[in-house]
Order: sequence, then structure tokens, then C-alpha cells
Amino acid sequence: MTPTPEALAAQLLDMARSAGADAADAVVVQGTSLNIDVRAGTLEQAERAEGTDLGLRVFLGHRSATVSASDIRDATLGEMAARAVAMAREAPEDPHAGLADPDQLAQDLDAAALELHDPAAEPSPDALQDDAQTAEAAALDRDGITQVQSASAGYSAQTMHLAATNGFSGGYRRTRRALSCVAIAGTGTGMERDVDGDSRTFQADLRSAQDIGARAAERALQRMDARKPPTGSYPVLFDERVAATLIGHLLVAANGASVARGASWLRDAMGEPVLPDHLSLVEDPHRPRASASRPFDGEGLPTQSRTILENGVLTGWTLDLATGRKLGLPSTANAARGTSSPPSPSTWNVALTQGTASRDDLIRDMGTGLLVTSMIGSTINPNTGDYSRGAAGLWVENGEITHAINECTIAGNLREMLRRIVPANDARPHLSRVVPSLLVSGMTLAGN
Repeated sequence: MTPTPEALAAQLLDMARSAGADAADAVVVQGTSLNIDVRAGTLEQAERAEGTDLGLRVFLGHRSATVSASDIRDATLGEMAARAVAMAREAPEDPHAGLADPDQLAQDLDAAALELHDPAAEPSPDALQDDAQTAEAAALDRDGITQVQSASAGYSAQTMHLAATNGFSGGYRRTRRALSCVAIAGTGTGMERDVDGDSRTFQADLRSAQDIGARAAERALQRMDARKPPTGSYPVLFDERVAATLIGHLLVAANGASVARGASWLRDAMGEPVLPDHLSLVEDPHRPRASASRPFDGEGLPTQSRTILENGVLTGWTLDLATGRKLGLPSTANAARGTSSPPSPSTWNVALTQGTASRDDLIRDMGTGLLVTSMIGSTINPNTGDYSRGAAGLWVENGEITHAINECTIAGNLREMLRRIVPANDARPHLSRVVPSLLVSGMTLAGN
């Protein structure tokens, strides 16, 4: 019988102590995944994976090392512990490294209220294939769609357990059901493609396969007969499906690891306005059925809601224990931990204040400019916030969409851009980043 993640984590800690470690923590992830791809109405690929991943971090004073494996035999666990201790002896000292104090640890480990795990049965391969085929057929049903590049359905279930020699031991289960479709319109050099998809914790929440296929087709058709925009300064409306990238750049700059390295354009912005005065950015790791929810972080600290920006003002950094110690601040319980690397700061679910106008209202009000629906590449200067990205989307003339746009670059400075964003009201509440379409005036477009 396969040992449970909890039992494996405890065994790793025992072996680490026996190998000479002063302290240690272990994370074990046991999971199953199933993925189905179809093309031209038939099964193209089916994959199923089951496995257990192990990660062990040991400390010798302020020296530490991390090792990982996917073999749960006793001999392998013993070798992991011995190797980790040997590596730690050769590692440089880090005065900021170390486990949490016992009084910092999460006490309420009940994850049931977060609804991270769907109790429904794992879907059969036939059910996933049917979803993918239905999405593909819905896309091909639209005039102008010449083929579907891929239609994929998947399911995964994981059990994670974290334990440490400071007395922490806790875990939870997580599930995910996903479906996507990539549609292609046109032929030859005039082909355009676009995608739609959905991913949910509970299978019953997943959008219908017909809707996903039809929307992928609609998006691909919108991109036909694209041309370059004129070069100049124009308003740019970031569609909801790409707007979260702007907030993502802000979150990277507000990450304590970036600040501690001095590689952040927000490093001197604590207490200063970064967003418009009426907007806030709030983190909530306890939102039910959200993909980034969790009862504790990767170091066993209790997660909690916090306001990252309040009324436009930056209120704090995102910190794990080590990064917080470097900056002389307490952890914000934002340690993310995989099996092959030590903890690092990361955000959980975040939500930006939504506006009152719809996306159509912003299109009407922006006059002439670009509605961005997809982006490629990224040149972001982490020290200055200078921003440049390849973009494609739809041209807006006198408040109305006129034609598709591709092969253009949008540029600006993130510090200036974020201060003048205007949000729509179209954010999807189930995502881990709830960000609506965002209008930014006065961006530089490079096209014709």
C-alpha cells in the first residue's frame, strides 16, 4: 500500500534528523492527471500520469540545502536526507534562513471551507474526449473556420502535505478540470487563430464545451484581415483576458524578493500612490473554489487577507520568512513552495476594484485607439518600469471597432500607466486574479 503524503513527510523529517540536520521541512505532493486531445473529430492523444513528488529542505545552523525525488522507497528517502545534509555543510551561511517559530504557525488547518477539492468522481477518458470533440465541433460549425488546431480536456487531483521539525504538519487536496479550443480562420498566409478555455476547481462550474468552441471561433474570425495600426500616441484598452498582466507586473515589483535585490521600480514607493486614488488591490487566500486559495503558506504560516494597495497607495511588500528578515519585516504568509526549491514570496488570489462602466462603454469613450486582445514577448525594465510588448487586437475608430490589428508594439512606463488606468466592470470572479478590462490613455503605438 502506498504511504500517505503525511506519512512520507514525517519519514523524511526523521531521516533528516538521523542524518544530522538541526532542522528540516518536507513537502510531499501526490497526484493524478488525465489529458485528452482531439483533432478532426478523433482522439489524437491521451495521457494519464500518477506519481508522488518529494522535497526536503535541511538546516545546519544558517546553512541549508534542498533536494527532491519522485521515488518513495525507504532507501531513496535515506539517500535524500544524507545528500541534503552533505550539501548543507558546503552551502554558504545565510543569516536570514530558518523555519518559523512555533508560535507563528497556523493552528486552524481545516481547508474544507475553501472548497479546494471537488468530491465528484474523476471524469472518465470518454467524458473528457466528448467535451473536447463537442468544443471542436462547435468551432467548426462557424462559417469561416477552416480547422481546429487543438481541442483539449483535462483533469487533475493532488494531495499536498507540508511538515517541519518546528511542529507544523498540515495538508489539503486540490482538483482542477479544464477545457480549451484553438480555432483557425482563413487559409494560407491569411490564416488567423485564437483560443478560448476555462479551468475550474469544481467540474460543475466549467463552462459548456459548446460555448468554449463557439467563442474560440468568434475570436479567430475577429482577427481576419488584420493590418498594422498607425504609429503615434493613442489610448489602449487591455481586454479582460490580458489586463491581469498589467497587475502582474505590479505584483512582481511589489514582491519582497525584487525589493531586497534592489531590482524593482517600486522599491522606493512604499506609502506612495501607484494606482488611481479610488482603486485598491486586495489579496484573499480564503476565497472558495479559487485556484490560489490555501489555509497556510509554504512555511506553515496562516494565510490571511491583506490590502496590497489601498485607495491607490502601496501599503506593503509580499514576503516570506527569509525575505521579510532581510527587509526587517514580518512575513505576510506568502511563501510558495515546490518540491525542488526553497520557499519564495508569491501572491495568492488578488482582486482589483472594478469600475462602473462596461467594456463597450470604454470602447465608446476611448474615441480612436487599440483594443488589445493578445500579446507576445515582453520587455520590462525591472528598475525603471519601462514597458514594451508586441500586441494584436482590434482598432477602434470614433468609439467603434473597425478592423483587426496585428504586428504592433505598445510602449509606456508602468508607473505612469498604472496611475491612469480606468477599469471596466467585466472581471471574472472565479479567477485567481480578478482584473477587469483596463483603459490606459496616451500609450505609444508602433505600427505603420
